[in-house]
Amino acid sequence: MNEPLTIKVKYHTDIDPLQQIEIGDAIDVRAAEDIHLKFMQSTIIPLGFSCQLPKGYFALLLPRSSTFKRWGIVQNNSIGLIDESFSGPNDIWGMPVVALRNDVHIKKNERIGQFIILPKMPTVQFETVDNLENEDRKGFGSTGVI
Repeated sequence: MNEPLTIKVKYHTDIDPLQQIEIGDAIDVRAAEDIHLKFMQSTIIPLGFSCQLPKGYFALLLPRSSTFKRWGIVQNNSIGLIDESFSGPNDIWGMPVVALRNDVHIKKNERIGQFIILPKMPTVQFETVDNLENEDRKGFGSTGVI
Protein backbone atom coordinates (compact mmCIF):
# COMPACT_ATOMS: atom_id res chain seq x y z
CA MET A 1 0.00 0.00 0.00
CA ASN A 2 1.22 3.51 -0.82
CA GLU A 3 2.10 6.08 1.80
CA PRO A 4 -0.75 8.56 2.34
CA LEU A 5 -0.45 12.03 0.82
CA THR A 6 -0.02 14.80 3.38
CA ILE A 7 -2.21 17.82 2.74
CA LYS A 8 -1.75 20.96 4.80
CA VAL A 9 -5.13 22.52 5.68
CA LYS A 10 -5.91 25.92 7.19
CA TYR A 11 -9.43 26.31 8.58
CA HIS A 12 -11.09 29.72 8.47
CA THR A 13 -14.14 28.80 10.52
CA ASP A 14 -15.23 26.19 13.04
CA ILE A 15 -16.52 23.51 10.66
CA ASP A 16 -15.88 19.80 11.13
CA PRO A 17 -12.40 18.98 9.84
CA LEU A 18 -11.79 17.24 6.54
CA GLN A 19 -11.44 13.50 6.80
CA GLN A 20 -11.20 10.56 4.47
CA ILE A 21 -13.47 7.69 5.37
CA GLU A 22 -12.30 4.15 4.69
CA ILE A 23 -15.17 3.18 2.37
CA GLY A 24 -15.37 6.50 0.49
CA ASP A 25 -13.68 7.49 -2.73
CA ALA A 26 -13.91 11.24 -2.09
CA ILE A 27 -13.56 13.68 0.79
CA ASP A 28 -16.70 15.55 1.84
CA VAL A 29 -16.73 19.35 2.10
CA ARG A 30 -19.12 21.43 4.19
CA ALA A 31 -20.81 24.80 4.00
CA ALA A 32 -18.79 27.19 6.17
CA GLU A 33 -21.83 29.37 6.92
CA ASP A 34 -25.62 29.33 6.67
CA ILE A 35 -26.68 29.88 3.05
CA HIS A 36 -30.04 31.20 1.87
CA LEU A 37 -30.78 31.12 -1.87
CA LYS A 38 -33.91 32.14 -3.74
CA PHE A 39 -35.07 30.05 -6.69
CA MET A 40 -32.61 30.57 -9.62
CA GLN A 41 -30.18 32.55 -7.44
CA SER A 42 -26.52 31.58 -7.58
CA THR A 43 -23.67 32.04 -5.14
CA ILE A 44 -20.31 30.62 -4.21
CA ILE A 45 -20.68 28.70 -0.98
CA PRO A 46 -17.54 29.18 1.13
CA LEU A 47 -16.12 25.86 2.30
CA GLY A 48 -14.11 27.35 5.15
CA PHE A 49 -10.64 26.02 4.40
CA SER A 50 -7.53 26.50 2.33
CA CYS A 51 -5.29 23.60 1.26
CA GLN A 52 -1.76 23.13 0.10
CA LEU A 53 -2.03 20.21 -2.29
CA PRO A 54 1.08 18.08 -2.80
CA LYS A 55 3.28 19.04 -5.73
CA GLY A 56 2.14 17.26 -8.87
CA TYR A 57 -1.52 16.90 -7.80
CA PHE A 58 -4.82 18.72 -8.32
CA ALA A 59 -8.30 18.38 -6.86
CA LEU A 60 -11.69 18.00 -8.53
CA LEU A 61 -14.55 19.53 -6.55
CA LEU A 62 -17.89 17.82 -7.23
CA PRO A 63 -21.39 17.80 -5.77
CA ARG A 64 -22.31 14.84 -3.58
CA SER A 65 -24.84 12.45 -5.09
CA SER A 66 -27.46 13.74 -2.59
CA THR A 67 -26.82 17.46 -3.16
CA PHE A 68 -29.54 18.04 -5.76
CA LYS A 69 -31.97 15.61 -4.13
CA ARG A 70 -31.69 17.35 -0.77
CA TRP A 71 -31.47 21.04 -1.74
CA GLY A 72 -32.26 21.32 -5.45
CA ILE A 73 -28.91 22.99 -6.16
CA VAL A 74 -26.37 22.15 -8.84
CA GLN A 75 -22.77 23.18 -9.16
CA ASN A 76 -22.65 25.99 -11.75
CA ASN A 77 -19.67 24.68 -13.64
CA SER A 78 -20.40 20.97 -13.07
CA ILE A 79 -16.98 20.41 -11.49
CA GLY A 80 -14.26 22.63 -10.17
CA LEU A 81 -10.60 22.03 -10.89
CA ILE A 82 -8.36 23.27 -8.09
CA ASP A 83 -4.72 23.20 -9.09
CA GLU A 84 -1.76 23.05 -6.76
CA SER A 85 -1.03 26.78 -7.19
CA PHE A 86 -4.31 27.70 -5.42
CA SER A 87 -2.58 27.10 -2.11
CA GLY A 88 -2.13 30.43 -0.34
CA PRO A 89 -3.24 30.91 3.27
CA ASN A 90 -6.33 32.83 2.13
CA ASP A 91 -7.15 30.86 -1.03
CA ILE A 92 -10.41 29.63 0.48
CA TRP A 93 -12.17 26.88 -1.44
CA GLY A 94 -15.72 27.60 -2.57
CA MET A 95 -18.47 25.78 -4.43
CA PRO A 96 -20.42 27.78 -7.04
CA VAL A 97 -24.07 26.69 -7.04
CA VAL A 98 -27.47 27.70 -8.37
CA ALA A 99 -30.87 26.86 -6.84
CA LEU A 100 -32.93 25.15 -9.55
CA ARG A 101 -35.90 23.70 -7.71
CA ASN A 102 -36.97 26.17 -5.01
CA ASP A 103 -35.72 28.53 -2.32
CA VAL A 104 -32.91 26.87 -0.36
CA HIS A 105 -31.58 26.97 3.18
CA ILE A 106 -28.30 25.17 3.81
CA LYS A 107 -27.07 25.10 7.39
CA LYS A 108 -23.46 25.70 8.33
CA ASN A 109 -21.47 22.45 8.49
CA GLU A 110 -23.80 20.48 6.18
CA ARG A 111 -21.99 18.30 3.65
CA ILE A 112 -22.67 19.80 0.23
CA GLY A 113 -19.83 18.56 -1.95
CA GLN A 114 -16.79 16.36 -2.20
CA PHE A 115 -13.37 16.35 -3.77
CA ILE A 116 -10.89 13.87 -5.12
CA ILE A 117 -7.16 14.33 -5.61
CA LEU A 118 -5.49 13.20 -8.81
CA PRO A 119 -2.01 13.39 -10.33
CA LYS A 120 -1.46 16.24 -12.77
CA MET A 121 -1.72 15.59 -16.47
CA PRO A 122 1.68 14.91 -18.06
CA THR A 123 3.21 17.44 -20.40
CA VAL A 124 1.89 16.80 -23.90
CA GLN A 125 2.80 17.91 -27.37
CA PHE A 126 0.45 17.97 -30.33
CA GLU A 127 1.29 16.62 -33.76
CA THR A 128 -0.74 17.82 -36.75
CA VAL A 129 -1.56 14.97 -39.14
CA ASP A 130 -3.68 14.53 -42.28
CA ASN A 131 -5.42 11.39 -41.03
CA LEU A 132 -6.04 9.36 -37.88
CA GLU A 133 -5.76 5.56 -37.97
CA ASN A 134 -8.75 4.67 -35.78
CA GLU A 135 -12.26 3.85 -37.02
CA ASP A 136 -14.99 6.51 -36.72
CA ARG A 137 -17.57 6.04 -33.93
CA LYS A 138 -20.49 7.53 -35.90
CA GLY A 139 -20.40 11.04 -34.43
CA PHE A 140 -20.07 12.88 -31.14
CA GLY A 141 -22.14 11.44 -28.31
CA SER A 142 -22.46 7.99 -29.81
CA THR A 143 -20.62 4.73 -29.38
CA GLY A 144 -22.15 3.60 -32.64
CA VAL A 145 -24.32 1.06 -30.80
CA ILE A 146 -28.06 1.41 -31.28
